[in-house]
Amino acid sequence: MLGSRALLACLVIASVAYFAVSAEFFKPFNVSYDHRALIIDGKRRMLISAGIHYPRATPEMWPDLIAKSKEGGADMIQSYVFWNGHEPIRGQYNFEGRYDIVKFVKLVGSSGLYLHLRIGPYVCAEWNFGGFPVWLRDVPGIEFRTNNAPFKEEMHRFVKMIVDLMLDEMLFSWQGGPIILLQIENEYGNIESSYGQRGKDYVKWAASMAIGLGAGVPWVMCKQTDAPENIIDACNGFYCDGFKPNSYRKPVLWTEDWNGWFASWGGRVPHRPVEDIAFAIARFFERGGSYQNYYMYFGGTNFGRTSGGPFYITSYDYDAPIDEYGLLSQPKWGHLKDLHAAIKLCEPALVAVDDSPQYIKLGPKQEAHVYHQYEGLHLNQSGKEIRCSAFLANIDERKAATVKFFGRVYTLPPWSVSILPDCKNVAFNTAKVGAQTSIKSLGYGSLSSNIMGPGQPLHHDEVSFVSKAWKTIKEPIGAWGERNFTVQGLLEHLNVTKDTSDYLWYITRINMSDDDISYWENTGINPTLSINSMRDVVRIFVNGQHAGSTVGHWVQVVHPLNLSQGYNELAILSQTVGLQNSGAFLEKDGAGFKGQIKLTGLKNGEMDLTNSFWTYQVGLKGEFMKLYALENTEQADWIELPPESSSSMFTWYKTYFDVPDGVDPVALDLGTMGKGQAWVNGHNIGRHWSLVAPKEGCQNTCDYRGTYNERKCATNCGKPTQNWYHVPRSWLRASNNLLVIFEETGGNPLEIVVKSHSTKTICAQVSESYYPPLSIWSHEDVIQGKISLNDVAPEMKLRCDDGQTISTITFASYGTPQGSCRQFSMGNCHAPSSMSVVSEACQGKNSCSLNVSNAAFGVDPCHGIVKTLAVEANCISSTDSGPGVAQL
Repeated sequence: MLGSRALLACLVIASVAYFAVSAEFFKPFNVSYDHRALIIDGKRRMLISAGIHYPRATPEMWPDLIAKSKEGGADMIQSYVFWNGHEPIRGQYNFEGRYDIVKFVKLVGSSGLYLHLRIGPYVCAEWNFGGFPVWLRDVPGIEFRTNNAPFKEEMHRFVKMIVDLMLDEMLFSWQGGPIILLQIENEYGNIESSYGQRGKDYVKWAASMAIGLGAGVPWVMCKQTDAPENIIDACNGFYCDGFKPNSYRKPVLWTEDWNGWFASWGGRVPHRPVEDIAFAIARFFERGGSYQNYYMYFGGTNFGRTSGGPFYITSYDYDAPIDEYGLLSQPKWGHLKDLHAAIKLCEPALVAVDDSPQYIKLGPKQEAHVYHQYEGLHLNQSGKEIRCSAFLANIDERKAATVKFFGRVYTLPPWSVSILPDCKNVAFNTAKVGAQTSIKSLGYGSLSSNIMGPGQPLHHDEVSFVSKAWKTIKEPIGAWGERNFTVQGLLEHLNVTKDTSDYLWYITRINMSDDDISYWENTGINPTLSINSMRDVVRIFVNGQHAGSTVGHWVQVVHPLNLSQGYNELAILSQTVGLQNSGAFLEKDGAGFKGQIKLTGLKNGEMDLTNSFWTYQVGLKGEFMKLYALENTEQADWIELPPESSSSMFTWYKTYFDVPDGVDPVALDLGTMGKGQAWVNGHNIGRHWSLVAPKEGCQNTCDYRGTYNERKCATNCGKPTQNWYHVPRSWLRASNNLLVIFEETGGNPLEIVVKSHSTKTICAQVSESYYPPLSIWSHEDVIQGKISLNDVAPEMKLRCDDGQTISTITFASYGTPQGSCRQFSMGNCHAPSSMSVVSEACQGKNSCSLNVSNAAFGVDPCHGIVKTLAVEANCISSTDSGPGVAQL
């Protein structure tokens, strides 16, 4: 943590280790805009942006994520700025580790990509408290996100600090840096009406404040139809092809293309088919869009207690083109890469059109949008047109259509867009996927585990060693430290914890008379604890014994209690599982209890406990002792966990383990645990919870056709929402890694395993009637007309993860193969050379390309029939010596 005076000095010193402070990543250029597009260095641009949130990965992961985004066709990176991560305590700043935003921005610039920085400072993002620091609630007289002087003062101070930091580090485009676009506020239009005129005034103030900071690049407000004239209003959603900004002077920007969705504990895992994402993006550019950002291109992980909610899971994978671990998700990444390349081929025509493209109705649900580029040189027969790009769309959800366009016939699959960079030849169709499919698995690789402590290796055949793998210590129920305090009445949860912990104990004493005991015995009525309203989790203990739990968001609690004669200790544990991250009046949302707490079923009616004397204890003793820290773990009174021990609540566990060999990402399977948190070498890898998704609501087959929502194509029904938890490689040592788990409901740590995460099987199917590789469009011979696109064969590309090679070809057939990945079979037509040709081209390599043609396989195995090449292959790490999984 740094004080404000030392902040900039320390940042400058630290940045020297990464880059020269005054280094230019680009020749300085200006950014402006008109009604058609952003104008970069005097030229309109069609831009693809990849959403990456720097705190949801480690700095060691950033270069690879940025490189894969660029390889996938992105022109720029987009990220929020996370206020509560940078200023967890007012006036004390954090710009280190995962919050080293300067390093992240400079890495983006060094890669040759632009950056869209969304300062907000409200971000939503399924992030704890929407990115607001919890201390903000305590500013006297404050009301968030409205025309409120205390809030505006704090917001202005933070936004100015970030802009000044970027200015000082020379990171804006006109300084030679990558930042070309900024954002103020975030989806305020969703809640503006809740604040009436004060909301409207706040929007005007926020815009004026932002412009006045002198950043020198355009500012955006997303989902803000009343954005002032000098701010670009932008679209967020699954589809934005019909969006129009509130002024003709502004371009059409899509700040959040929801290419996936987030998941909640006990919920299904959303999936969005790549065919539909590609359709939505193609329609956007077809109908006048100029900037599209994937939310998310890489989702990452909600490490620690950063997930919002309530109840959002630790994984923020988001079904993104790059998965939570940093691996490519195929075919999503590859299909979208081809889409981006096709759009770039159209860019000269797209940016040349000042107004709307030419619209041609091709059928009841089929249409074309044509972009003509005009110049005064090299005129064709019409006297003007020299370049033409077109999009042919079939918005029918069920039927393919055959259409005629400029004298040629085209077949359009349902719910698809064909892209014609030259208005003649199809370069790409959103519904035809030629990219490979990658099937990932957790496991394989040489693993070992230290179960007793550093220096004592595990022998896999000695099961008895596994029983000694863990040490344990109990977490006390109720008050445990000197910092507890007692007051009369109920205090609001966040006012007490300041979100320094998920946990807050409420403890009081209840005196039960002989008459009450007799009354219960005679009537068979049990006393019941009633709480009007609570969130997110409440656990009730009577005299140290668990009496019941409730999970919900502002729900009523009713639990029978088993009370004894005389004084009984009632301990209620209030827990948060991610603070509210969206909606109006966030500062009033709070946590814990609302209303009254009563004990009913007494002889004389009920007992109101609301105004009783309550003792408050913030957090867990193990948290306070930092049992998870490497330097502290040996200071506690850990005992060996007996092999016959039963699952128990409120227990800490620890062990040591070695890292799987190789460079593949690492994950822990915590599926045998209940609920709690986990740390590796002192790093909090997040909350764990074994809640199971409903058995219903998932489809056997996912149909990409038709309008998407987050419930369509859901997966993981009847299974825990999350079992696997990412442990970044940079947090690990080769051996003796400390794993500490706090378990609050009961679980079995003996069955926890650590595995490497990688792509094991890759498959692809490409027909000889598929499109030529997009790279050929830029070939000089094609441009000069020496080679016809019709003479270029399609190409299949196969690729393992970095550090892996194609070890075996398990299926290869050029002809009429049947089935899909892992279920391929030969058809009636098959080229005998299929296996040898594919093996020679691919085996032992990280990646390979194969021409899909008769010439490539030396034969036409069936004349007059369109042939397809289907391949399935296995990938293996160069360090793998065979399969293996280690128990911790």
